Amino acid sequence: MSELALTPSQTVGPYLSLGLTWPTGYLVVPEDAPGAITITGVVRDGTGAVVPDGMVETWQADAEGRFDHADDPRGASGSGFHGFGRSSTDAEGRYRIVTVKPGALGDGQAPHIDVSVFARGLLDRVVSRIYFPDEVEANAADPLLSSLPPERAATLVAEQVGPAELRWDVRLRGEGETVFLAV
Repeated sequence: MSELALTPSQTVGPYLSLGLTWPTGYLVVPEDAPGAITITGVVRDGTGAVVPDGMVETWQADAEGRFDHADDPRGASGSGFHGFGRSSTDAEGRYRIVTVKPGALGDGQAPHIDVSVFARGLLDRVVSRIYFPDEVEANAADPLLSSLPPERAATLVAEQVGPAELRWDVRLRGEGETVFLAV
């Protein structure tokens, strides 16, 4: 029996870089924008191996906690901040997003960034969140974080590694698996 090649319905990873990424997709704001922060990390699979052909997408509110979208119940912010970023992973599984820290949404949720991860072997994206380490009180009151055991909640909180740099790694399965949300 001969072995057949995988088709797009069986694997996603290698096809991401053919049309879904763009050179400046990682720039939610310009690198020199007031309040700009950089979020970096590594995407790993269930064995701990880096995922060199993945993609990380982010969606977030602006610094005032508002979305520049008609569906924001408070009305569109009008700021022009689009809040969307997309970064492919490199050969070492690293991604990079330049953005601003979002403000609180005013509904009890701590400031956070919504994240989708696309990778080989996944037929659909996995969805998670990035929370900020300097929001201790807000994180403690956040409905999602407070519903998780501390060791699981910790997978959603980024690590401060520099004045304007955070690190948030993704583990798709296995020990230290990132918390993913059912959407």
